[in-house]
Amino acid sequence: MHHVLVNSPVGAEATMLLPRVETMVPVLYFALFAMSFDFISGYTGYLSFGHAAFYGTGAYFVALVTNGKVPFVPSGTPYVVLLLLAGVVAAVLALAIGAVSFRLTGVYFAMITLGFAQVLYVLVRNWSYVGSNPRDGVFVDTMDGLNVGVPGVDALNLAIGQLTGDEVSLAFVQLSATEVSYYVVGLVVLGCYFAMQRILHSPFGRVMVAIRENEERAVAVGYDTFRYKLGAFAISAFFAAVAGGLLAGYQRSVSPEESFYFLVAGDALLAAIIGGFGTLAGPLYGHLFSETIKEFLSKAASGGGLLPYLREHLGEGLMTTELYGGMTVGTSIETFLNGHASLYVGALFVLFVLFVPNGLLGTVRDRLGGPVAKRLPAHVRRYL
Repeated sequence: MHHVLVNSPVGAEATMLLPRVETMVPVLYFALFAMSFDFISGYTGYLSFGHAAFYGTGAYFVALVTNGKVPFVPSGTPYVVLLLLAGVVAAVLALAIGAVSFRLTGVYFAMITLGFAQVLYVLVRNWSYVGSNPRDGVFVDTMDGLNVGVPGVDALNLAIGQLTGDEVSLAFVQLSATEVSYYVVGLVVLGCYFAMQRILHSPFGRVMVAIRENEERAVAVGYDTFRYKLGAFAISAFFAAVAGGLLAGYQRSVSPEESFYFLVAGDALLAAIIGGFGTLAGPLYGHLFSETIKEFLSKAASGGGLLPYLREHLGEGLMTTELYGGMTVGTSIETFLNGHASLYVGALFVLFVLFVPNGLLGTVRDRLGGPVAKRLPAHVRRYL
């Protein structure tokens, strides 16, 4: 199916402009982390700037167990079980951090969580136990694929991984290892999303929203808001660690900079603001949007993106046409596009804050007058 689309005229053009599967797999597991960040920050109003601590905990736990460096957890433990255990470890860590942090509010809460995350970042970055060069991170030693599915049932287990993984043939469709990883990781993310949605639509979730809207009133009604905040923090940490475990399983390696560093939580905040703060699914769309812009404006000469597209379609004559002072069309394109994707994403972020404060999904919900799943069918029927 993929080859049919690529070989068609429209499919070839779309392939040049759309993000590749190799980009989409990291988008999915990081989007899960961004959703876990939104779960606590968007629904209780407490910004967890140190949320990367739980993402990194999950990633390092999976990598270290796989390398046989975690006592009492054998290296042959099924990968799905490792993801669950990583979530539990991160939830316990969140309870310890939250017991101190939730004594504070506002910017003080954000700063103390950031402080805890930086302590863990420095610790892991200099902890020789994780590897001979801890600053480079941990590499997963096993060459076997890390299976996602039902442990013990081979037919329901598929290996994910950037270097190793399963290839699947379904009728006339041949899925590569990367494509298998995309669908399997997507199923895990989807399951986690539904679990968080169920929690948010429970009485527990309604108390979370009450805390965000007016915590003093929630206390006056009789709710122990400290316990609810602590529980929400632990739940969000659980899913953040699952996302980190997916990172380690797919990349087969993890470093402090891509897991524990505070800017990782900053990327989650960026995704939440672009997608819609307090919408849960919004961070997925926000991160997909920002990563699509990055790849679209990537300096890479292969794969999707505007720069390779222009190089291929503008023609040699136009590319060498002089504009001003010796600068040609080709050099102008290179100057303004080559390697400046992050600059444009930053400008886009500022524009969203100023003109689309509710984000992509939040704005759509405002236009429809409620959740998209409930309101969209009625709006579609108007045009049928």
